[in-house]
Amino acid sequence: MWTGVFPAVTTKFTEDDRLDHAEMERCFALQMEAGCDGIIVAGSLGEGPMLSVEEKLSVLKTAQGVANGKPVLLTINEAGTREGAAIAKQAAAAGADGLMIVPSPIYHTNPQETVATLKAMAAGGGLPVMIYSNRVAYRVDVTIEVMEELASDPLFVAVKESSDDIRRSTEIINRFGDRFDLFTGVDNLAFEALSVGAIGWVAGLVTAFPRETVAIYQLMKQDRRDEALAIYRWFRPLLDLDVSTYLVQNIKLAEVHAIGTNDRVRMPRQPLSGERRKAVEKIIKDALAVRPVLPKF
Repeated sequence: MWTGVFPAVTTKFTEDDRLDHAEMERCFALQMEAGCDGIIVAGSLGEGPMLSVEEKLSVLKTAQGVANGKPVLLTINEAGTREGAAIAKQAAAAGADGLMIVPSPIYHTNPQETVATLKAMAAGGGLPVMIYSNRVAYRVDVTIEVMEELASDPLFVAVKESSDDIRRSTEIINRFGDRFDLFTGVDNLAFEALSVGAIGWVAGLVTAFPRETVAIYQLMKQDRRDEALAIYRWFRPLLDLDVSTYLVQNIKLAEVHAIGTNDRVRMPRQPLSGERRKAVEKIIKDALAVRPVLPKF
């Protein structure tokens, strides 16, 4: 059902901490112009937990306005199942094409609870669901056994595999075949995941470097592995910025230098400063200085 590069887009704010829809429209359009295949809003990178329900739905609307008919998914990352199901229902009413659902980031559910809450949230919206499996960030492991419990429910169509264990991708394919659309959700494991059968990439650094991200995916799809690997090796220091407590600030700073936007974040986050900012800026500037010429694909 879903395949390709789906940016987990950042949320843009004005100086007085309101949503900057004009800047989001510009930045989201860059993703579509580069050939991305969908958009995911209000995720971890989109600072979803810091947004009100009304704000999430308005970001969804902005993304829909530039998506050119490509799927736009809203992330459900609520602490409570009831609240998640309610937002899922509102997302459906707002015309979302699907949901990416995170198990509760506050209460760390056991497998039985994980299955029950994912099913309840999915039923609340009645939309196709991408399961967000990220045991590193959210401490809940959506295991193969949990996926087996969800496989009989047709609403669950995809998995964003972010366990940080590349073996999990092969295990999912071995167990389920093509039952779930398998996306990689870890930027600096993307080449590896695409090599073993992932058909999509929920990407972070794509927001600053959309053409390079799309090039890697398309080259891998065309079995032009060596060309993809050359770009990936250049990209790796940047992709590593996605695997950090400061991923939002890191990637927004990359956007500053690569696409000329700002790095405003919503508190309690603050933009990078001091030595940390200098270190991240060096990574970004060093990469930009040797930015590769992309092959045609």
